[in-house]
Amino acid sequence: MEEHYLVEAEEGALTIQSELEDAERKEKYLLFTSNQLLFGVQVKYTLEIINGYSFTTLPLVPSYIRGIINLRGQIIPIIDVRSMLGGEKTENDCIVTLNIEDNILGLLVDSVERIIELDPATILPSPSKTINGLVSGMCSLSDEQTMLLLDCAQLLRQP
Repeated sequence: MEEHYLVEAEEGALTIQSELEDAERKEKYLLFTSNQLLFGVQVKYTLEIINGYSFTTLPLVPSYIRGIINLRGQIIPIIDVRSMLGGEKTENDCIVTLNIEDNILGLLVDSVERIIELDPATILPSPSKTINGLVSGMCSLSDEQTMLLLDCAQLLRQP
């Protein structure tokens, strides 16, 4: 049963707002861990999650670029989130592929947790730019965890 409640609109008039309208404001986020931190990316950027895929290393690239993979004929660079954050490289093989501004890239992460729905208004600005400008916000979740919102566009701008 859909619940309705009264809210005050412009000029003091009362209108009926439903839970459906609240749900329309929510966005879905994919949660993953890296370097013992919980990150979220908007699901709209996510293409797929792949495991057990080996990648080819490349010479003369920044250390956080672990290499490339050939996924169904598409060459995709793999960015190690743990390494970007100053952590040590691991032999993880969990890759989240993202489409950001028509650029496809893979994120090497420790593990994928789940998908959640959040109202973007609950995401607060990041208090610090110390994580290479990769975090654009943060949010407390109901299970007493803090999600760091990964700024996908900033991934493309890394040196």
